[in-house]
Amino acid sequence: MIDLRLLREDPDRVRASQRARGEDVSLVDALLSADERRRSSGVRFDELRSEQKALGKLIPRATPEERAELLQKAEQLKTDVKAAEAEQNDADETAKRLLLQLGNIVHTDVPVGGEEDFVVLETHGTIRDFAAEGFEPKDHLELGEALGAIDVERGAKVSGSRFYYLTGVGALLELALVNAAIAQATEAGFIPMLTPALVRPRAMEGTGFLGQAAENVYHLEKDDYYLVGTSEVPLAAYHMDEIIDADKLPLRYAGFSPCFRREAGTYGKDTRGIFRVHQFDKVEMFSYVAPEDAENEHKRLLDWEKQWLTGLELPFQVIDVATGDLGASASRKFDCEAWIPTQGKYRELTSASNCDSFQARRLSVRMRDEQGGKKTVQPLATLNGTLCAVPRTIVAILENHQLADGSVRVPEVLRPYLGGREVLEPIAK
Repeated sequence: MIDLRLLREDPDRVRASQRARGEDVSLVDALLSADERRRSSGVRFDELRSEQKALGKLIPRATPEERAELLQKAEQLKTDVKAAEAEQNDADETAKRLLLQLGNIVHTDVPVGGEEDFVVLETHGTIRDFAAEGFEPKDHLELGEALGAIDVERGAKVSGSRFYYLTGVGALLELALVNAAIAQATEAGFIPMLTPALVRPRAMEGTGFLGQAAENVYHLEKDDYYLVGTSEVPLAAYHMDEIIDADKLPLRYAGFSPCFRREAGTYGKDTRGIFRVHQFDKVEMFSYVAPEDAENEHKRLLDWEKQWLTGLELPFQVIDVATGDLGASASRKFDCEAWIPTQGKYRELTSASNCDSFQARRLSVRMRDEQGGKKTVQPLATLNGTLCAVPRTIVAILENHQLADGSVRVPEVLRPYLGGREVLEPIAK
């Protein structure tokens, strides 16, 4: 959530952020009103409680004649205090509910617009000219089936559409990708983590996934658990309700987990193959830093993603995601999109998001610092970055590194994790 002081001091900035996101601007004024009501009802409650306590001290010393009048007044105060407390609680709940609906404040450099209004910041690698090489590229599913690596037919038979099996070299390729990604992250100072796939509502709400993204979240109603769509959720909640000493920052974690997404609203999109699926595995980077270091950490996360994709020898571009496509928690987001030959366009493989103190405020993760000889406690900043979303990375590798005979060249960075194998070859039928 945002800092309420910012809302009070600069409501126009919050309105501008909501407008840029394409969200309800009237929410800002509703929250301002609720916040004023919350504060005034709190003052009223404190005044009445103070009067009640003062009266309580007078009654034992009062004369019999005075006591009757004071007791009558005390009874009325008791009623008034109870009503003021109820008003304060209601106002507080209203303010909290509205505050949770408000997205993070958009960074001033983010391009304004919807999904297609991103700005390309960088382009890396060379797109292959398959025509010059004398053959038409196959898509990842045709290649994967020939390699004995992907089975979507049996995935659909067992679990429905957008499910799949990785088999043979497909399973080995996933394990190679995960191990290589974790190795890179560990070398960069991240602590490897295997995280829960089921979380309680507070963890999901605290990371901002029960707002506009709720339609894509799987909820197990009987037990009131949520299946995570990314290990960002359990990693953000890992230090929930904790105070971290500033000298221990940054804290960096690399989480590996299964991820589950309903993919609501994507009917008819990417239905072939494994690019857009309901369940997949992912290696996610997550950082806790001091607020003043958040922007630099954001660039570091992007650099680690670029290092990863460059190592996989994939052509890709880096985009500055537009305001309407940020998600509630991010103030700014960079995506790395790899070239997919058979689609003739770049598609998202990784994201790096700066959430500032938005998630930390919701999850009560704070840092203890010393300024001018005085200790202070304040929310820290959280950031997240996908290092390897496995199925999409497999799609990009198969299509970009395919050879004319249907085999696929293995990028050098993965060879040590595939027993030195240099080429994945089609299986004999």
